[in-house]
Amino acid sequence: MATAPEPDDCLTRLTDAVGPGAVVTDAGECAFYAQDVYSLGPQPLAVFRPADTDMLARGLAAVADSGVAIVPRGGGMSYTSGYVAPDAGALIIDMGGMDRILEIDETDMTVTVEAGCTWHALYETLHPRGLRTPVWGTLSGIKANIGGGMSQNGLFWGAANGTIAPSAISMEVVLADGSVVKTGTDFLRPFGPDLTGLFAADAGSFGVKAKITLPLIREATAFAYGSFAFDTPAQITAAMSQVAREGLASECFGFDPFLQAQRMKRDSLTKDARQLVGMMKSQGGFWKGLKEGAKVVAAGRSFLDDATFSAHLICEGRHQGAVDADMRRIEAIVAEAGGTRVENTIPKVMRANPFPPVNSMVGPDGERWVPVHGVVRHSRARATIDAITALFESRGAEMERLGVGAGYLIMTVGRAGFLIEPVFYWPDRMEELHRRSLEPDHLAKLKGFPANAEARALVGELRAGVIDVFGEMEGVHFQIGRTYPLAERSDPAAWKLLEAMKRAVDPDGRMNPGALGLE
Repeated sequence: MATAPEPDDCLTRLTDAVGPGAVVTDAGECAFYAQDVYSLGPQPLAVFRPADTDMLARGLAAVADSGVAIVPRGGGMSYTSGYVAPDAGALIIDMGGMDRILEIDETDMTVTVEAGCTWHALYETLHPRGLRTPVWGTLSGIKANIGGGMSQNGLFWGAANGTIAPSAISMEVVLADGSVVKTGTDFLRPFGPDLTGLFAADAGSFGVKAKITLPLIREATAFAYGSFAFDTPAQITAAMSQVAREGLASECFGFDPFLQAQRMKRDSLTKDARQLVGMMKSQGGFWKGLKEGAKVVAAGRSFLDDATFSAHLICEGRHQGAVDADMRRIEAIVAEAGGTRVENTIPKVMRANPFPPVNSMVGPDGERWVPVHGVVRHSRARATIDAITALFESRGAEMERLGVGAGYLIMTVGRAGFLIEPVFYWPDRMEELHRRSLEPDHLAKLKGFPANAEARALVGELRAGVIDVFGEMEGVHFQIGRTYPLAERSDPAAWKLLEAMKRAVDPDGRMNPGALGLE
C-alpha cells in the first residue's frame, strides 16, 4: 500500500477540487461518521460529501496519488465494520448528499437513483405510481440507502426474490483514481461478462457507487396476511421452508420467544394505532380498511402471550382469490407442522409501514443491540438453530450475570435459503450514532446504561461463536464488511481471481482496505 499522505496537502488538494462546503474536518463530526452500529473507528482525516458524480470523481482524482485510504459510507446502519477503517487518517465518503431519484421509466420499467437515495425515499416516490422494485429494502430503509445495500447486500422486503445486491441492472462507479466506470446496460443484465456483479456486495472495496439502475414491477393489488404460533424450532422451520419451496409468500419471517418479547415490550399499542391509518389505506377500500383496523385494535398485544415461536407471512398478487388460495395452502402447511393460527396484526402493520423509525436499534430500555446472521440450506436450518442454542446455553451463566440477552429472527430467502439472525441485547453505553438515529422523543424515554466493557466482550465472543457455527453449516453471509471470513470460505482459485480484480481496479489498495479481507 502507498505511504501515508501528508494530511494538510491532501486536504488542500481535495478542497481546491470540490470546494470547502463538501469537506468536513470537525473532529466530532468526523468521529461520528467513523462509527457503525457496533464499532467505533479510528479518527478519519476528513469526510467528503459529494453533491454529484462529477464532484465525486474530481475529489477522488485530486487525492489519487496521496496514499490516503478511501472509505465509502452509506446510511450508517451496518454493524460489521464495513466502513470502519482499520487505521486513522482515512477519507470517508458520505454519500448522503447524492440522494436524487434521477429517472423513473414506466415504459421500460426501470428506475435510476443516486447511491445516497434511501429505500424509504424510493418507496414513497414509487408507491403512489403503483410501482416498486422487486427487492425493496431493509427494515432500516428510512436511513439505509440504496448504494449501501448494493455494497453490503442485505434483505428484508421482497426476500422471496433474493437479496439486494443481485437486483441491480447496472451501476455507475467511481474508482479510487477518480475514473468513472459504467457497467452493463440500462435495461438488462448481463451484456457479456457481468461487470455489475463485480461491484455488487463488494463492501465498497472496488469503488464508490454513484448511480444505480433497478428494475421496476407493478405493486400488488391483492393481499393476504397470516400469523402463526409454534411450540418448537422444528415446527416453525418445517413450515416456513415448505412455504418457501412452494413460492407461496412474498414475505415469510419469524421470531423466537426472546425476540418476540423484546418486540412486544418495545412497540406499544398506541404506536400500532397511529400506524393503522397507513394500514387501513393499504387495504383497498374504506370499509375493508376499517374492518381490518378494528381487528388490530381488538387483538391488542396479548395475542402472542402463549406463543413460543411466531411466523408472519404475506401473500400478494393481482387477484384476491389467488392470494387467498395461497394463504389457505399456507394454513394447511402450518397445521401439518403443528402450528396454530393467531391474529395477523404484525404483518399487516409492518407491510403498511415498511420503513419505521430505527428505534429498534437499541433495546426497550436503551440496551445496546447487534445482530449476526447466516443463510443456510433448508435442510440445515433446524440443525443450525440447535447448534446456536447450544452455544448460548454453554455460556448461559455468564450471559445471565452480565445481562446479555439473545434471540433470533428467521426468514426465508428465495426458494432455497433460510436466514437465521441471532440478535444480542446487553446493558452498555449508547454512542453518538444511536443518539442521532433514534427519534428524540423515544430517546428521551430510555434510561440508558453506563459503558460495560465486560458484557461487550462477551457479546463479541458469542458473535464469533455463531459465525463459526455458520461456517460448520456451510452458511453464507451478506454485509460481510470486516466481520465474516470470506477468504477462508472461498475456493482458492476463485479468491486469487478476486484479488486480481481488486488490483486491476485499485492497484494501490486504497479503496476501503481490509474490507472483505482484501488489502
